Amino acid sequence: MKVLATGGTVFASRFCAEYFLKKGHEVYVINRNTKPQSAGVNLIECDRHSLGDRLKDLYFDLVLDVTAYNEYDVKALVEALGGYGRYILISSSAVYPETLEMPFNEEQECGINKFWGDYGLNKLAAERYLMQRAPNCYIIRPPYLYGPMNNLYREAFVFECAERELPFYVPGDGKMPLQFFYIEDLCRFVEVLVGKAPARKIFNVGNSETVTVEQWVRMCYRVLGGSPEIRYIKGHDVWNYFCFRDYGYCLDVTEQGRLMPDTKPLEEGLIKSYEWFKDNRELIRRKDYFKYISENFEGGKL
Repeated sequence: MKVLATGGTVFASRFCAEYFLKKGHEVYVINRNTKPQSAGVNLIECDRHSLGDRLKDLYFDLVLDVTAYNEYDVKALVEALGGYGRYILISSSAVYPETLEMPFNEEQECGINKFWGDYGLNKLAAERYLMQRAPNCYIIRPPYLYGPMNNLYREAFVFECAERELPFYVPGDGKMPLQFFYIEDLCRFVEVLVGKAPARKIFNVGNSETVTVEQWVRMCYRVLGGSPEIRYIKGHDVWNYFCFRDYGYCLDVTEQGRLMPDTKPLEEGLIKSYEWFKDNRELIRRKDYFKYISENFEGGKL
């Protein structure tokens, strides 16, 4: 295939571009060339909002839109494209209001989620515009993506705590549910959609089971052969010391399972995450969790 991937320089978009390259496809990426490019991609150096006629004479079998955050982003790309086969938009589980019955399924009415705010509403607007303009499209709604190339300070934060043999501070009683999806499984599901062309257009994706915050932290420590001392925290803004929002939810991934029943077990995926992290520490976008923990929980000892 000839594949167009938006972005292509960090985490999900970079992993997707390299995944399809390794599968032998011809991969084009759109970005402003401010970060190193993956070897072998065809760079279209441009802001996605300033494409002009640069795509009009190109045909893509697959347009993989990983970096659209709102309707304007999708509109700019759709209007710039010439011919294409499938358009797949990576959306978000943030489109589901937190008030809905869980697990969230694709048939439920989407709208504002108080924990995600405009992010979820903008993703929803992007979905709706694409469905109107590109009938031959698919919408993918993942929970938390993880795996190699994840530059967000999520599993990397826990790995660093485990390396330093620190106690770990979890919000509340540690039982808040988290749902994950391995980045390679996302790419595999894109392949399934292209190959099987199902009639359904919107899919939740993710591991079929959730884990609690505490279970996830213990998994991360086990990757390094450790076991954390868990300390439970109340009365502090979770966002100051922990790497996920104070919001637990679950997606119904039954429809994904009909097409792709197997997904990477979480602990195996975390091993791959750490293997990448060890050699790419400088790429992580860190937050001041250690500073807050030291000043508020450890008496400045960290």
